[in-house]
Amino acid sequence: MTGLGRKVAVAARLSLLNTVLVRIGNFAMGVILARYLLGPHEWGLYAVGAVVLAVLLSANEMGVSLALIRWEGDVRRFAPTVLTLSTLSSLTLYGALFALAPTIASLLGSAEATNLLRVLCFAVVIDGIACVPNGKLTRDFAQGKRMAIDLATFLISTAVTLTLAALGAGAMSFAWGALAGSASALVGAAIFEPRMLRWGWDPQEARKLVRFGLPLAGASLLVLAMVNVDSMVVGAALGPVALGFYQIASNMAGWPVRTISEAARRVSFAGFSRLAEGAGSLADGYYKAFGILLTAAVPACALLGALAEPVVRVIYGDTWAPAGAALRFLAVLGLFRIVYELSYDCLIAAGRRKALLALQAWWLAALVPSLMLLAPRFGIGGVAAGQVMVALLLVAPIIVAVLARVGISPIAVLRAGWRPLAGGIVVVAVARLAYPLMPQGFIALAGASLVALLAYVPFALPMIRNARRPRPMESSEDAAAYQTTAA
Repeated sequence: MTGLGRKVAVAARLSLLNTVLVRIGNFAMGVILARYLLGPHEWGLYAVGAVVLAVLLSANEMGVSLALIRWEGDVRRFAPTVLTLSTLSSLTLYGALFALAPTIASLLGSAEATNLLRVLCFAVVIDGIACVPNGKLTRDFAQGKRMAIDLATFLISTAVTLTLAALGAGAMSFAWGALAGSASALVGAAIFEPRMLRWGWDPQEARKLVRFGLPLAGASLLVLAMVNVDSMVVGAALGPVALGFYQIASNMAGWPVRTISEAARRVSFAGFSRLAEGAGSLADGYYKAFGILLTAAVPACALLGALAEPVVRVIYGDTWAPAGAALRFLAVLGLFRIVYELSYDCLIAAGRRKALLALQAWWLAALVPSLMLLAPRFGIGGVAAGQVMVALLLVAPIIVAVLARVGISPIAVLRAGWRPLAGGIVVVAVARLAYPLMPQGFIALAGASLVALLAYVPFALPMIRNARRPRPMESSEDAAAYQTTAA
């Protein structure tokens, strides 16, 4: 294994390890906060801030930082201009947020979240500065350095959040903890890539960067709007307590997405970009990554959906049981998002930015009225179910069609993923049948999960063997090595 293959292989393994460690830590912190320190109301207020921050982060550097990963040549030539653009845009966004915070908080059903928004969202300025050194680390597949940064960020953020929550700071403990973590991440990025923190300006480069980045920023903004419109609707229609329950369900459903998909995305865009430039078959790379991702994600999503309420009760306590109504549907949506994010990276690498923008606009346009109609009548369960229906019935067929235009066959995709999908159906059936037959509580949950996972093994083994087997290609050995390890 040489060149691109070796870099991607090492980066993928380190990225997965990094993501798993941080997610386990975040999970443990969330359980402590929910069980002992904070209730649904505080979680709901924080959810309002998290939604707004996510939307700001998606647009804060106008997409220009992706040029550090995608463009050829010496990044030091245009990095100063990227840093200037991202810093100016993030300062502008934060200024607008600071002024509009009372209005935004009221529209989202939580007027008391105003100060939380102003504190938490300062992270957008820090991110606007850190995006350049972080982009350079991603371009170089320097996941070992990213791991060091992420672990330090987690430790500092967790320490601040738990300390303030124990002292009675309520939802503001989240805000100050997140801000402390963002600041530590910037310091870490500056230590590893100090040459990337130099402001400068080249008008010609700036024009090219804006032309490249704005469509991507628009697409990312639409993605974040789609991901967060449910929380906005729940907050505005049902209030912060319902949003607190929904936030717990959303967090739990996101475990597979964040652990598996984020680990893959740290190398998938760079890897697909190399394949799109001629290093190998983009379609074969997609099939391989699709099968591996599904094999890893299906059992977790299936168990969360099948045993939604018992999982919530055992982990967070009886107080949070209403979250189970949303979790059973959000687990299905989580699996869909894993596939969508892989497809998104592949299509971006293939130059289909306009098609993605149109797809995301359609997705958002379909979601908003659907969720607004379902929320008042069916509560958080109706909001979650509405998202699944829109994703599977109105969005999935379009994704398949766009992928086909870049040479990715729907039949080949189905062939790559039918085993884990069939295994997921078996997992749900076995878990639902086994749970009532066992003693209640943790023993029943653990026993039913174990039996269901054993039933999944026959479906997973052929996929694992296939992932380890070299696939003949019309490409270089670097691309073959990438396909074997990318996901």
